[in-house]
Amino acid sequence: MYGLFFGDSITYGEYDGIFGGWVDILKRYALQKFHEGNGDELILFNLGIGGETTEGLLKRIPHELKARNSADGNIVFLSYGANDLAVKDGQQIVNPEQFRNNIKEAVTHARQFSNEIYLVSILPFSQKIDGVAVSSGKKRINEDVVVYNQILKDIVAEDSLIYIDFYSAFLEDKEILLSADGVHPNEKGYGMMAEIAIPIIEKYL
Repeated sequence: MYGLFFGDSITYGEYDGIFGGWVDILKRYALQKFHEGNGDELILFNLGIGGETTEGLLKRIPHELKARNSADGNIVFLSYGANDLAVKDGQQIVNPEQFRNNIKEAVTHARQFSNEIYLVSILPFSQKIDGVAVSSGKKRINEDVVVYNQILKDIVAEDSLIYIDFYSAFLEDKEILLSADGVHPNEKGYGMMAEIAIPIIEKYL
């Protein structure tokens, strides 16, 4: 069975020089279980691309799914929003309505290959960058995270998917779980994401 993780730099594991991010921790965990003879073979693919929005996802998801289609079934994780909601030159890169349409379309593609589709929440941003334009010219606002996460939750309810709520886990302790840039998790944050996600992949091992 294959697990396909689509997402941006947080899926890719940027800024984690120790573990390589939450998906890579899961990858090693699944491999270890298989080698110990405690689980079925579950091969996880980290398909995260730094800076990607749902627009980029739609361009590649049909090809990625075809290229990595396991006869034993696929699990698909979609983890988007932190780049979509960013404001650049006075407007959001992908507005809420477009974000909703893009996720719905990505789910339609995923459905052709999988009955197990997970939508991953967007993380909160550090207080110090909330509403502040950073060097890339992007500005991210925590209130928007709530709006975009609600869109994800609504789609989960409409399409009988599963929601992974990293947002709530981070909210209170975000200042110690996020790296210096205020957007990406640090090793501690990625570790916590993996802890939350391990029981999910356990079901397939």
